[in-house]
Amino acid sequence: MTFDHDLKATVRTIPDYPKQGILFRDITTLLADARAFRRAVDELVQPWAGLKIDKVAGIEARGFILGGAVAHQVSAGFVPIRKKGKLPHTTVRIAYSLEYGLDEMEMHVDAIQPGERVILVDDLIATGGTAEGAVKLLRQIGANVVAACFIINLPDLGGADKLRAMDVPVRTLMAFEGH
Repeated sequence: MTFDHDLKATVRTIPDYPKQGILFRDITTLLADARAFRRAVDELVQPWAGLKIDKVAGIEARGFILGGAVAHQVSAGFVPIRKKGKLPHTTVRIAYSLEYGLDEMEMHVDAIQPGERVILVDDLIATGGTAEGAVKLLRQIGANVVAACFIINLPDLGGADKLRAMDVPVRTLMAFEGH
């Protein structure tokens, strides 16, 4: 049995959520399985083990869970990237594209120092709008985005390719067809 298949078996698929025709890939079942969760975190950081990583930035909300664990593994600080209006201190903000319109995300202006090496983490990459916005936000304050890591890739939607076109190496652990 391959690693991909082992880990894939712990992801629950929920049809027609949040709307008709969507197959929602739910990682809460992976997170609840101690062995799968540890293995996923170990695999996400494997290419950067031993390298100097200053910060791990996690995208709200599942990126917080994964990002905290990844930051612990690489002995880095953790930086939350949140929806507008959720952070208490001075922030920097960027608008990003969603399937239907725009949203905004922000982070604390002093969370990352110019030149710090950062890994971006979230659970899934689909169209890449949120991750692309997060990379631009990190770069706006001078971060060196070393990589972006996701448990799941939906390659048919092209998000990982968008990040690679921005010179960001992308690490994913499994792929699902469709959207």
